[in-house]
Amino acid sequence: MTGNKKFEKLLEPFHIGSVKTRNRIIKTGAGMFMWHEDDLHMNESIMAFYEGMARGGVGLLIVESPTIDYPLGARWRQRYRIDDDKYIKGLSELAQVIRKHDCPTFMQMNHDGPWQRIIFEPTALSPGPPIAASPVSMSSENDFHNEVPRELTIAEIEEIIDKFASAAVRAEKAGFQGVDINAASSHLLHNFLSPFWNRRQDAYGGSPENRTRFVVEIIQQIKKRLGQDFPVSVCINGMEIGRVMGIEDDKCMTAEYSRGIARILQEAGADNIHVRSHWLGRHVGAYLPELFSYPESPIPLKDFPKEYDWSRHGAGANLRLAAGIKKAVSIPVMVVGRLDPELGEKVLREGMADFIGMTRRLIADPELPNKVAAGRLGDIAPCTACDNCLGSRRCRINANVGTEHNTVEKADKSKKVVVVGGGPAGLEAARVAALRGHDVTLYEKSNKLGGLLPMAALVKGTGIEDLPAIVRYLERQITGLGVKIRLGEKVSPSVIEEIHPEVVILATGGTTTVPAIPGIYRRNVISNAVLHRRLKFLLRFLRPGTLRWLTNFYLPIGKRVVVIGGGIQGCELGEFLTKRGRKVTIVDKSDTPGEGMVDVILAYLFTWFRKKGVAVLSGVKEYVEITDKGLTIITREGEKQTIEADTIVPALPLLPDTELLKNLEGKVPEVYAVGDCKEPLLIVDAIAAGSRTARAI
Repeated sequence: MTGNKKFEKLLEPFHIGSVKTRNRIIKTGAGMFMWHEDDLHMNESIMAFYEGMARGGVGLLIVESPTIDYPLGARWRQRYRIDDDKYIKGLSELAQVIRKHDCPTFMQMNHDGPWQRIIFEPTALSPGPPIAASPVSMSSENDFHNEVPRELTIAEIEEIIDKFASAAVRAEKAGFQGVDINAASSHLLHNFLSPFWNRRQDAYGGSPENRTRFVVEIIQQIKKRLGQDFPVSVCINGMEIGRVMGIEDDKCMTAEYSRGIARILQEAGADNIHVRSHWLGRHVGAYLPELFSYPESPIPLKDFPKEYDWSRHGAGANLRLAAGIKKAVSIPVMVVGRLDPELGEKVLREGMADFIGMTRRLIADPELPNKVAAGRLGDIAPCTACDNCLGSRRCRINANVGTEHNTVEKADKSKKVVVVGGGPAGLEAARVAALRGHDVTLYEKSNKLGGLLPMAALVKGTGIEDLPAIVRYLERQITGLGVKIRLGEKVSPSVIEEIHPEVVILATGGTTTVPAIPGIYRRNVISNAVLHRRLKFLLRFLRPGTLRWLTNFYLPIGKRVVVIGGGIQGCELGEFLTKRGRKVTIVDKSDTPGEGMVDVILAYLFTWFRKKGVAVLSGVKEYVEITDKGLTIITREGEKQTIEADTIVPALPLLPDTELLKNLEGKVPEVYAVGDCKEPLLIVDAIAAGSRTARAI
């Protein structure tokens, strides 16, 4: 790939063994779980997903790991299988659609091994405990190792080696040009590499050479069956860190130890080393490094190991580890961890690694490599690290994910389209409608685009989820596509009658919820409506980040706060207030607080709530009344309780705003409602609804 000289290193081809990559960007094998274990063929969603990546210009595409050992090797049913020849044809369909775009592709191989039963997969795939190098577990509410596993026998290890090699043969028959062995995270192969997990004293434990033997024999068997020219990449942890769990570094895989492991793997025939890292007791925060310190770091920053680079708050956390391994081996080294094109180019120029691994940024915009080559960095859809992709097989900014689409086609006939509302649903509807060739005008009654996103950014912050980036991106796109933007203009039926559009898309947002509680209008209650008005006014003059910073010094809210509503709105508000020194109690009628939050983020937040003393009272039967003293409720157990508070803040989901829709029905040929004005949900839902609706016109 040629083009932008600013990214000369990132865009140049390179090699992994006999395979030449188109550039130095590699789509890693992180799982999307769009399959089911019973599938024998590729579904439309997965074909569209991977074809979009291949067309987008990525240098090498690694397909997520099918199950190589069923059922012991998998903890999810949402995976394809490759433990039998009958699965080859289905995988060949995927390899063909990738390679038709001249994109090389590898298949990742993994064995979940010691992972416990996953809470959202209630029926175990196999009876009995998980399997591991040794019967070692740990007690951590944010990890996957709370069950004591069964120690594998040598005969079982040999069987699994054969299963890995047989899976590689099937991958080659299906059309994959290489494999990536996942010996990282805390899966089975890492479990053998790590001195913390592997306490064996036989041929597969007791020394670095013995602990590495399992992976070495897999590499050797693959090379024996497929030849020395068949590339084998191996993903390892450049470091395993035990400090969150109070475990000393020398009990785990140190950076020096991992460098030695990399040398052994190279000698065994590995063609590439793929470097990440792992924190014991904090599994997801290890592979999504920006989440490691959410909501706050579980250990002081001064206690981070020097080899783990936290200077960019997660981005590039593994760079020093990769650089150390690159000095230890002569084969290529790939590094992962919240990398973007600018940082990737810097890493390559400084010789810290040979390849830049990405997943979430490519999910957000599969065309990222092509746009980098064309110098169109401003047109790259931003990944805001919301983690909907790996949690729910969707993407906040890329509504194509999980659908049969990876492009936007022109409409048969151009229509005059009016979009009312400049929030995420309206902006995306305008973008897709314009891409389809329609004549689009967008009206927004305020003087800024973005809807409630700036307010959400005030509460969430922009350190992890950069919501303003969504607004900047969508505004740039619709402006470039010729969408006419009318700010500060409120749309009424009479305005629509004057315009005579053929299509109206309403994205007017929702209305605030006022819970029917006696005393709800007392002075110690801050209503949603008043809060929204105040914040919108301030955000006319201040950026969300600036206003958020100022709230550390002044916040017109008392020291004791009751938040009514335990969904994503109430939980994130509870976090915001707790960080500003308030004593927070969250009450909710739902039995399952945290609705709308990604599972891992919810788990981290509730762990932090417990440490900070935030009370979460779910299953509340009744909100009795609000008095000067606080909020009186009937608890889950049927007891009457008064929660003393200086301030009470309702944080409930919005209600649909259907007024304009009702007034326009029958007066315009096509009228659609999207986003909160139809069904108040999440940002990802709003953007998906805007895209889906615009595709239909």
